Amino acid sequence: MTTTHSADGAVPLDRVWPDEFFTDLDHNCPVPLYYQVSTRLERAICDGDIPAGARLENEVAIAQRLGVSRATARRSIQALVDKGLLVRRRGIGTQVVQGQVPRPLELSSLYDELKDTDHAPATRVLLHEVLPATGPIAERLRVPEGDDVLHIRRLRTSDGGPVAILENYLPGGFLDLSAGELAAQGLYQLFRARGVAIRVANQAVSARLVDAEEADLLGIASGDPVLTMERIAFDDPGDVVEYGTHCYRPDLYAFETTLVAK
Repeated sequence: MTTTHSADGAVPLDRVWPDEFFTDLDHNCPVPLYYQVSTRLERAICDGDIPAGARLENEVAIAQRLGVSRATARRSIQALVDKGLLVRRRGIGTQVVQGQVPRPLELSSLYDELKDTDHAPATRVLLHEVLPATGPIAERLRVPEGDDVLHIRRLRTSDGGPVAILENYLPGGFLDLSAGELAAQGLYQLFRARGVAIRVANQAVSARLVDAEEADLLGIASGDPVLTMERIAFDDPGDVVEYGTHCYRPDLYAFETTLVAK
């Protein structure tokens, strides 16, 4: 495996190329060269020899390394872009896509889903403030307008890469939840630790275009599409415990549901 080292000698997930996968390229066989290159590169990605998030060399460097034309290198890369294994990003280059996290449409949290699918979730708290509930927020939380509520905004990562921006409003009983707790654990974990059992939620899934600030946090281009979810969750007695509006990178995240005929 060839990697490009940074100036300080560190080896980042950056500019990797698995030379050992291409020693048997056959320039004389009837199988097109682009197909030989793309299938070997696909195997290196699927086997984990090129990790998720890694960036490849550019087409010129790949062509020179393999002794093929730039057109062949470009077509090889495009074949894997079309399969969803690679993505081209302006200013970044060609990058290995992290595997999507499938999320069944059931009452669960992103933190729990990531852990259950052998990913490593982490949280960066972007905002943690107590403020008076405005009309729309008060209505969703079913509290009097002007009541203090906890407003939190978090960036959720999976295996070191950004997946979602989570914005939540919590009623007065949770004002003492600290930013440190929210950085260390998932929100629903903290609910369970307090004996709060969430039994039902109203949820809507949609899509929209990302704004510049969200794009910077998620590592995508401004104006790219994102998946969105809006949820109001209720505990056993029927009280609202959270109102959330979340957005997710669609290349890393998917909602799944099972449909049953009546």
